[in-house]
Amino acid sequence: MTAAEKLAYLAPDLSKSYPRSPRETLGGYVIAARCLDKCRAVLANKAGEYHSGCPLDEIFLAFAGISYDAFKEFVATGANDEEVAAWIAATGKKRERIEIIRWNNEWRGKRLSEVPDNLQEYMEDYVPKFVPKNRPVYVFFDIYDLEEERI
Repeated sequence: MTAAEKLAYLAPDLSKSYPRSPRETLGGYVIAARCLDKCRAVLANKAGEYHSGCPLDEIFLAFAGISYDAFKEFVATGANDEEVAAWIAATGKKRERIEIIRWNNEWRGKRLSEVPDNLQEYMEDYVPKFVPKNRPVYVFFDIYDLEEERI
């Protein structure tokens, strides 16, 4: 099977389904699985309205110490989740497990008022447009899980 065939097989069709929740981990990192789903979908022309390399993806990539271009290039090889997780561990910034756990928990609990200004500004219009009415957003990740009907 070629890299393109593997990628096409692994890429979710985001015009028909959602990427994984930002809460789900890959290689021990929150956001990473969602970042991977969107990257695969973009590379396979199945992204729908989703974007890869967006500010949320950049939050994970910056913490992991990986450039978006390097990530995208590796994903294009058709690597599966386990191979991507191993590549992140080998390529990314070396961190103690507890540092990653603290970072994950920080992001799981971040309120909208605690995210970078560019995200706050973007979400100011996004939330009323895409999050179901009368559904409170307690933490930043709720926005994605409410919109994508996981909670």
